[in-house]
Amino acid sequence: MRSLVAIDMKASREFVECLQRIWDAGDAVLPLDQRLPHSARQKLVQQFGVSRVILKDGNILEILTGFPVEQDDALVIATSGSTGIPKGVVHTHQSLRASVIASGTRLGCSNNDHWLACIPLAHVGGFSVVLRALHYKSRLTIKPRADVETIESALKDGANMTSVVPIILQRLDTSGFRIVLVGGSATTQPLPLNAIMTYGLSETVGGIAYDGTALDGVELRIDSESEIHVRGEMLLRGYRDGTNPKTADGWFATGDMGEIDNLGRLKVLGRRDDLIITGGNNVWPVTVENCLLQHSSIADVAVCGVPDPKWGSCIVAWIVVKPNQPIPTLGDIRDYVKQSLPNYYAPQTCFFIDEIPRTALGKVKRTELHCS
Repeated sequence: MRSLVAIDMKASREFVECLQRIWDAGDAVLPLDQRLPHSARQKLVQQFGVSRVILKDGNILEILTGFPVEQDDALVIATSGSTGIPKGVVHTHQSLRASVIASGTRLGCSNNDHWLACIPLAHVGGFSVVLRALHYKSRLTIKPRADVETIESALKDGANMTSVVPIILQRLDTSGFRIVLVGGSATTQPLPLNAIMTYGLSETVGGIAYDGTALDGVELRIDSESEIHVRGEMLLRGYRDGTNPKTADGWFATGDMGEIDNLGRLKVLGRRDDLIITGGNNVWPVTVENCLLQHSSIADVAVCGVPDPKWGSCIVAWIVVKPNQPIPTLGDIRDYVKQSLPNYYAPQTCFFIDEIPRTALGKVKRTELHCS
């Protein structure tokens, strides 16, 4: 019987060795996010039907409630759970291989590369770095976090490829890499020349469009309600609860809204639930955020809609002011937005806070934005 085996250890060479042993035995792997509290990791083990857990000391914990995986199943990856209970996304060896080949072909990967994995391996962005290094037999350096020492040490050792989340680009100098993949969340900041903005989900093994252009083997379409649909061999087999979100002809509705321009490039507008309808007008938070980040006093910003009896929703901005810069008034903010966007894009309320709450992947924790 093929089983699901969880790896409960920090990102390391030992993690990769465990991964290879699990696959050699014909089992599938669930990487557990080490930033989660123990109780949350236990819940994932139970929810996803894990049969064994490999602990950080190498010991193995047997779980009697585990249930089997299918023959070609290779990976179960937990979604972020930002919209509810995390889902267990099931990928096969075939879908992982398709993803690695599509991305590796676009990037020109070879065994001469040296990858730095410095974001969590429990997320597809970090796990995909390991997959590419294994497939192309390239060097791999694994570190549990991205900091100045990690980046400088990896570059000194010859690393030329890495994958990061947008906030790392703001804090660290990554100009020494040949290629830096940026994913996990949308960025409103200009990218350095060596950076590639990726779009993808756990269900697609991460990036399936680089700088808006679909990878080879990826089909994209926009439905009548502006939702992005994806089709390709890198799509999930299904979820661990037995459900399959794909249509009969293989399309997956992402829950993201977007547009495809005349050159075939994808522009992601945001999650369906992020759309603000105010006074009958549609407003995407990222459009307002991009505008406000050009303001000389603003270091960071998050925008979302709050229920309003008059307008349906009102636009609220949470703003981090740059050090030693004056705090703008609401009137200043509204006038600034109106200079480049329609009037209804201007926030009706704003709050000034010390830091925008974000996940490790850079996504705004909207439930932690308070109107007070």
